[in-house]
Amino acid sequence: MKAIEISRPGGPEVLRLVERPVPVPGPDGVLIRVAAAGVNRPDVMQRRGLYPPPRGAPDIPGLEVAGTVAAVGEGVTRWRPGDRVCALLTGGGYAEYCVASAALCLPIPEGLDFVQAAAIPETYFTVWDNVFERGRLQSGERFLVHGGAGGIGTTAIQLARELRRAEIYTTCGSDAKCRFCRRLGAAVAIDYRRQDFADEIVRLTRGEGVNLILDIVGGPYFQKNLKSLSVAGRLVIIAVQGGPKAEVNLLPIFLKRLTVTGATLRPRLVREKAAIAARLLEQVWPLLAAGRVRPIVHATLPLAEAAEAHRRLEKGEVVGKIVLLA
Repeated sequence: MKAIEISRPGGPEVLRLVERPVPVPGPDGVLIRVAAAGVNRPDVMQRRGLYPPPRGAPDIPGLEVAGTVAAVGEGVTRWRPGDRVCALLTGGGYAEYCVASAALCLPIPEGLDFVQAAAIPETYFTVWDNVFERGRLQSGERFLVHGGAGGIGTTAIQLARELRRAEIYTTCGSDAKCRFCRRLGAAVAIDYRRQDFADEIVRLTRGEGVNLILDIVGGPYFQKNLKSLSVAGRLVIIAVQGGPKAEVNLLPIFLKRLTVTGATLRPRLVREKAAIAARLLEQVWPLLAAGRVRPIVHATLPLAEAAEAHRRLEKGEVVGKIVLLA
């Protein structure tokens, strides 16, 4: 099969198209003939050498795919060859074939094609776990999501709108992205290049702050996030695109009784991720089938142009997701 290999840590140019053996599924595995694979920030971090795959995971990048079941392991009863699925992976998605855990495969929502389905698993699993489980977003709360125009942000805005009727705030890097996020359902979109988001949150909420923040920036935003939170507010950090270190004034944490937590999805146990899959199937798949939420696909590129996909993502040109066609 054709696959994308990371030849060495570095820039997009280190991604190269190679021939690899077709993987063989284990007893609880599913072999998927990949039609499309989503491109995500963790893929970029892996390419740079900053996010190595967990023990036993493929070295090929790619955390989500959509395609057709080609074969199943002897212990798999839920899926059979020919089924159309999307799947969350620990790696291996940038290829013509990949192996997924049967428990982390989901049927493609009614009305969606392979490209749209490939843009779902990584972001929807992440948002469900960190906004609704870890972050405990409640009905009508104020919710700030950083990077609202990205894959995580566009998903978080839509699900918070539909499932909690939240008052949604977001930060973006341009006027065009701010307008897009407002069309998705954000009440307020702040251009962080021109405005201090923490000052804006304090002003717009009349000093009360937001109840929940989903952060992908990390260190540079940490103190501003604390300033932006309400009493008993929650901060969930899922990435550190701006760096992992910050000088912290701890006073706001205990004066406002704040909760600060973080998580990464990839190394979690299969049974933990399977529980998220079950919640998505029950509560989010009907929204996708009804068209009330949708994966936002910015562009599609051939698998061989994975390096170009990474270049666009790193330049901040993407609204939603880029999907590779296998």
